[in-house]
Amino acid sequence: MLSFLRIIKFSLQDIARNVWLSIVTVTILLIALFSINTMLTVSAVSDNAVRAVKEKIDISLYLKPDASENDITALRERLTGMPEIKSVAYISKQDALRTFTSRYQDNPDITQSLRELGNNPLSPSLAIVPTDFENTGNLINTLRQLDSDIIDSRDFTDNSSIVTKIQTITQRVNEIGLIIIAIFIITSLLVVYNSIRVAVYTHKKEIEIMRLVGASNFFVYMPFLFSAFIYALVAVLIMIAIFYPFLTLLQPYLEVFLAGYNVDLLEYFVYNFWPIFGAQFGAVFFITFVASYFAVRKYVR
Repeated sequence: MLSFLRIIKFSLQDIARNVWLSIVTVTILLIALFSINTMLTVSAVSDNAVRAVKEKIDISLYLKPDASENDITALRERLTGMPEIKSVAYISKQDALRTFTSRYQDNPDITQSLRELGNNPLSPSLAIVPTDFENTGNLINTLRQLDSDIIDSRDFTDNSSIVTKIQTITQRVNEIGLIIIAIFIITSLLVVYNSIRVAVYTHKKEIEIMRLVGASNFFVYMPFLFSAFIYALVAVLIMIAIFYPFLTLLQPYLEVFLAGYNVDLLEYFVYNFWPIFGAQFGAVFFITFVASYFAVRKYVR
C-alpha cells in the first residue's frame, strides 16, 4: 500500500513539474476523441435517416375515381395476402385532398387552382409498404404484372436511390474521419512518448538512486505508466463534459434539418454511454500506455 501511494505521488509530481506538456498531451487526446465522437454522431444520424426512409417507403396504386368499395376491398385483401407486402393502406379521395391541401397550404397558386376547379381532382389510392426494403424491386415487378380493372396508374418511385445516396455520403465521411483519427492517434503516440521521455529525463538522478538501492523495475516503471492512466482518464472525462452539452445544442438543429426522421442523438449517447466511452477510455489508455512503456524502457536502463 505504501509503495502504491508513492507511485501515485511520483506520478502526480511528474505531471505537475511538466504541467504545460501535460496540458498539450491531454489536448491532443481530446482532439482525437472529439474526432471519434463526431464520426459516431455522423454514423448515428445516417443510420437513423436510412431506417426512417425505409420505414416511409411505400408504393402507390392509384385507383379509378368510380371504383366501388367492394372492388377496392377485394384488391386490398388480395395485396395483403402477398408475403412481399407488409401492409396496405387505403387513401380515399377526401383523405388525399386533405393531405395535399395541408402540404401546399403555403402555396397560393396551388390553393387558388383548387378553388377554381371546384371539385376534388385527386384519385383514391392504395399505399403499399414492402416487408423487406431489399426486395422492393421484386415487389415492383410483381405489381407491374398485377391485373385489375380498377387500377388507374402506378407510382413506382425508386426510393432506393435516396438510401444509396445517404449511405454513400456517410461512407465518404467515415473514410475521411478514419484518416483524421489515424493522424491524431499517431500524433498522440508521439506526444505522450515525448511527455514521458521528458518526465524520465527530469527524474534521471532519482531513478539512478532507485537503481542503486535496488528498486524493482515495477517501482521504476509504474509512476510513468500511471501518468498514462491519468492522461487517458482526464481526457475522457473532459470529453464527456464537453460532448453532452454540444449534443444538447446540436439536437434542435438536427430536428429541424431532419424533420420527421426522429433522430435523438442525446438519447443515443446516453443509452450507449458505457460501451462508447468505456471503449474510448480503453483505446486511449492503451495508446498512452504503449507510448509510455517504450519511452520508459528506452530511458530508464
